[in-house]
Amino acid sequence: MTYDQNNVFAKILRGEIPAHKVFEDDDVMVFMDVMPQGEGHTLVVPKAPSRNLLDADPAVLAKLLPVAQRVARAVKAAFSADGVSIFQYNEPAGGQSVFHLHIHVVPRFDGVPLKPHSGALEDAAVLAANAEKVREALAA
Repeated sequence: MTYDQNNVFAKILRGEIPAHKVFEDDDVMVFMDVMPQGEGHTLVVPKAPSRNLLDADPAVLAKLLPVAQRVARAVKAAFSADGVSIFQYNEPAGGQSVFHLHIHVVPRFDGVPLKPHSGALEDAAVLAANAEKVREALAA
C-alpha cells in the first residue's frame, strides 16, 4: 500500500486541520486524540510520511519512540494515572484506521476500562484543558 498524503494526520501536520497540540519539534507532533478512549488520550505522530510501523524508516522510529516515552511519563503525571497504555496499530486487520504511523498514549486508572472508540468527538474545551495539563507536565 502507498502512503496517502490526504490522511487526516497528514492534514493536521500541514496545518489544514486544527489540533490540540501538546508538543512539536522538527520530527514529531503530539496532540490530543479527538475521540479519546480515556481522559488524556494523546497521539504521538512522526512528521515523516510513514503509513505505519511496517514501512517506517528506522531513523523515524528512533526519533519517535523517545518522544512517546517522554509523553507517556508526562501523561501519567498530568492525570495522576495509575499506569499508561501504549497502542500502535498496523493495517485494518490490526485495528489501524488512520494510515499515518501514530502511537496512542492513554493514562489508565485501576478499575476503569477504556471507552470504546465510538467515533464521538470530545468537547474542544476538554481537549484544550487536557493538552495544557500535558504541556505543563512536559515542562516540569
